[in-house]
Amino acid sequence: MTHSELWGGIKNLAVSNHISCSRLAQISGLDATAFNESRHKTKYGQEHWPTMLTISRVLDSTGITLAEFAAFLPSDTHLRPKSAYLVQREQKSRR
Repeated sequence: MTHSELWGGIKNLAVSNHISCSRLAQISGLDATAFNESRHKTKYGQEHWPTMLTISRVLDSTGITLAEFAAFLPSDTHLRPKSAYLVQREQKSRR
């Protein structure tokens, strides 16, 4: 999962509930500006990822599980090939 895909998932979740990202942040107990695009990067241009606490609050407030949240991630997230590590691990387990 990439930085933009995670933020896209949050946005898609808000849209599916017919609310803004700002409103989603508020009902999750966060500052209304927590999901503003200006917060996706630091002032030095580094990616700013939402914390697990933030994701947990969003999940709790919308009543969905982490697995259900995965459905809101942009579709190309699910089409990625397996990492080299997983391929290697599978090959070792077949031996």
